[in-house]
Amino acid sequence: MKTELNFVEYRSADAEKLAQWISREEWPFHGSSRPELEKVQKWIADGDFEGEDNKTFWIYSPDMSEPVGLVSLHELTDDTPIFDLRLKADQRNRKLGRQIVSWLAEYVFTHTDKMRLEGHTRVDNLPMRQVFRTCGWVKEAHYRKCRPDSTGARFDAITYAILKEDWQNGTKTPVNWHDE
Repeated sequence: MKTELNFVEYRSADAEKLAQWISREEWPFHGSSRPELEKVQKWIADGDFEGEDNKTFWIYSPDMSEPVGLVSLHELTDDTPIFDLRLKADQRNRKLGRQIVSWLAEYVFTHTDKMRLEGHTRVDNLPMRQVFRTCGWVKEAHYRKCRPDSTGARFDAITYAILKEDWQNGTKTPVNWHDE
């Protein structure tokens, strides 16, 4: 059964709610897996969630009681925005990622002039990698041991992207890995 999600744009009036929401959860595939409240407040003050270059959306289930997730677009003033997705622990592995990533591509390609959208994840985040593949994104990069976690352990990182034309046509343009 598909859960109908609602996306509500984050506003600075929700800064304390956002800081509490992020600092109370564990984010195992993020660089700061359990960021302290003060660190999140600094991110907010630095404009990481709202402004010319960033836009964030709360993700709600149909009852709209509490956010089940958060998705942020970054680098909106560049040619290729990237995104960050956070789902609460009890909402992970429920196939919500597919709906969110699909909604995000539609949002970017219908509300901006961007021609591509990128996402990055750790190599061991298999559910997110599956979301990318299922949603028509193409693996474009593999960076070896470049992403430290909060303990200092280093992991490979993977970059996926989707092109507006592929999104519009329901196609995948593969990367030519053998161009030497």
